[in-house]
Amino acid sequence: MTERQILQAMSGLMAGMFVAILAGTVVANALPRIITDLGASQSSYTWVVTSELLAMTATVPLWGKLSDLYNKKLLLQASLALFVVGSLVAGFSQGIEVLIFSRVVQGIGAGGLTALVQVVMAAVIPPRRLGKYAGIFGAVFAVGTVAGPLIGGLLVDTSWLGWRWCFFIGVPFATAAIFLLQRTLSLPTLRRDVKIDYLGAFLIVAGVCSLLIWTSLAGNQFDWASWQTAVLTGGGVLLLVAAVIVETRVPEPVIPMGIFRNRTVTLTTVASLLVGLAMFGGTVFLSQYFQVALGKSPTVAGLMSLPMIFGLLVSSTVAGQLITATGKWKIYLVIGGVAMTAGLAMLATVDADTGFGLLSLYMAVLGIGVGLLMQNLVLAAQNDVPAADLGAATSVLSFFRSMGGTIGTSVLGAILANRVASEMSANLPGAEGGGEGGGGGHGAVPDIAVLPAPVREVVQDAYGTATADLFLVATPFAAIALLVVLFIKEKPLKTTSGTERLAEEAEAARLQEAGETPGEAATERGTEPRNLAEDGPRDAGEAQDEAPVTPAR
Repeated sequence: MTERQILQAMSGLMAGMFVAILAGTVVANALPRIITDLGASQSSYTWVVTSELLAMTATVPLWGKLSDLYNKKLLLQASLALFVVGSLVAGFSQGIEVLIFSRVVQGIGAGGLTALVQVVMAAVIPPRRLGKYAGIFGAVFAVGTVAGPLIGGLLVDTSWLGWRWCFFIGVPFATAAIFLLQRTLSLPTLRRDVKIDYLGAFLIVAGVCSLLIWTSLAGNQFDWASWQTAVLTGGGVLLLVAAVIVETRVPEPVIPMGIFRNRTVTLTTVASLLVGLAMFGGTVFLSQYFQVALGKSPTVAGLMSLPMIFGLLVSSTVAGQLITATGKWKIYLVIGGVAMTAGLAMLATVDADTGFGLLSLYMAVLGIGVGLLMQNLVLAAQNDVPAADLGAATSVLSFFRSMGGTIGTSVLGAILANRVASEMSANLPGAEGGGEGGGGGHGAVPDIAVLPAPVREVVQDAYGTATADLFLVATPFAAIALLVVLFIKEKPLKTTSGTERLAEEAEAARLQEAGETPGEAATERGTEPRNLAEDGPRDAGEAQDEAPVTPAR
């Protein structure tokens, strides 16, 4: 594809990615109003949040595997269509049960978008040129993650819009993305006989959902040490062990276990899990900190997160351009690990009296770190796997990053609730501390404006102290991510796209079966064999002059 064709296709991909991220973040500041309007219970609050996360996290590997078997463009459009249906049902829902069901549909669509966007990028753009585009997508991911609560707060605070527009707002983006992809994206379909691993898919989804339900509800709906914990964790582990056994024996596994023999894939997967835990687990509670500890409105709380957005935007975009220009990528992973660890450590010093200037600096450093790590970990993995495993490898990284975020949000939320409870009990005798404001973002945020001054000061101090504790707990995970990144071996970025590599790998397999070498085959055709490791990126004119490669069956 020429530069212009790539940019045109990216417009649809970026719209799809923005929609997927927005689905999980835009409702953060709107949930208390939604639960009140629908007359739902406190437990329903939890399920509106976790149902979308569960569906998205559990289905990412399935979408990734399907992309290795079927047409990626059609799968991407199907996931967008699912998201549109889920959003419309959510926006028009009159009861909490319908809303929770619609969030599951949204999550399935968002899981497809999370996995497939990066898979399609790798299919059409060589790793050597992928850096600058991955940087742009990293910025889109960051903006959607951090700006979602701001958009949600603005919609809720605008009387003529309301919380239903938190779901409707993604519909035009998703619809536009479907049409843009239809017009701008052209991918070959490699038709072959396949067998879908239904048993493995069921075991993976069931095992992951069991563990995620445990981390979402433990400490909120039941104690960490309880029979529910034993059932959910024990059942989840057994299901996943069974899934591993099945995946090693079927011809078309959902997650090929062999990819973990690749050192780069294993290390980037571990790092992605830790980045998700530190990033989502830490930043989810910033909005609550702004509203409760600092007494800001939902809209102002969203605006206060702009320094983090700016840090993410600049670091991911600049690093992407530099990677494309120089071909060096590991240095940015290392700098990102250092910056993320430093940013979380600095945020561990905040309290109810911290000035916005210092907060802005701390958030910007954290944003820079996450921006340098997130997409470049995917780039490193995609560069080091066979083209046939691009979908699986990409979806595995997205899957573990989402799982890390879900686990981090739940566990750190329980820590927040317990610390708020202890602080309020110590400083406000008779208070049932933390019940409403804790719970990991699953409970209603206390309305600071209606509290008496002495009580308000105690609540604000409690939330300020508890939020600092969250970042202190998240800091070691970022430090471990940095340590893991140091062991990733830097390899030259390939100069062919996933589609070209797939065709070349198929041709190499055919020649091997025929007993020929690439040099002999090239001599028969009267051409010189191409050294892909040494060739640089081709310009648009050269790409257009070459005949399209037809993949071998």
